[in-house]
Amino acid sequence: MTTTVTAPAVSPAPAHPQRLPVYFISHGGGPWPWMPQMAPAYANLATSLADMPRQIGRTPKAVLMVSAHWEEPTFTVQATPQPGMIYDYGGFPPETYQIHYRSPGSPALAQRVAGLLAQAGIAVEADAERGYDHGMFSPMRAIYPEANVPVVQLSLRRGLDPAEHLALGRALAALRDEDVLIIASGLSYHNLRAFGPQAHAPAKAFDDWLADTMLDSTPAERSQRLIDWETAPAARLAHPREEHLLPLMVAVGAAEGDQAVRVYHEDAFMGGLAVSSYRLDA
Repeated sequence: MTTTVTAPAVSPAPAHPQRLPVYFISHGGGPWPWMPQMAPAYANLATSLADMPRQIGRTPKAVLMVSAHWEEPTFTVQATPQPGMIYDYGGFPPETYQIHYRSPGSPALAQRVAGLLAQAGIAVEADAERGYDHGMFSPMRAIYPEANVPVVQLSLRRGLDPAEHLALGRALAALRDEDVLIIASGLSYHNLRAFGPQAHAPAKAFDDWLADTMLDSTPAERSQRLIDWETAPAARLAHPREEHLLPLMVAVGAAEGDQAVRVYHEDAFMGGLAVSSYRLDA
């Protein structure tokens, strides 16, 4: 059930003296943290995700998660006090359809998010029934395994317009001063029909362009390059459909003037893929 939201009269939490970073993470496939047989292939990704609390230096008040696995006609915020699970994958062992990541939601954060978007002139709705999808619970199992940090998900908007998602991130930037950690969860390479060694060349070509964009461009150049991402080498081979790339636009919008650091990289993930994750901070 969704409801249209107008700007509520909600006062922001007191600003923390240290602004939180923003992350774009490659979240991996399906319920991998619950599958020991997948541990060797995911060892590097698991290590990078588990290191995030150390990098942040404190436990945030809450996490706002923008997942590639949720699209709506209007940006929609999850307003469920205790979200359930959405097993949005197929072909995995039966026990992986019984797993749970039991972090609480945060209707207060959902209201704050809705207010920020409404104030920025961005249409927003709230969903009081939406559960957690695997773009959230798989990486969060590695980041905060005790599920002791409230998490609210925010959808992408259908049409997947890069400029709209950059603007979404800009509207959310204030949360970084309110002890809310923004995590954009996607994949830097997402072509399910081209995995393994045959995918190495296009994956590397796109990943090299992405690294140049994130690490060696000015903030203005970075945003423009991301808007024009389809002109990148092997762009449509790396992302036949761009829903796993669009969370990056939200992360960059929320930290548009900040420098990026590549916090995870492999050149031969799953037999040949070049994949990366980034942190943005001052």
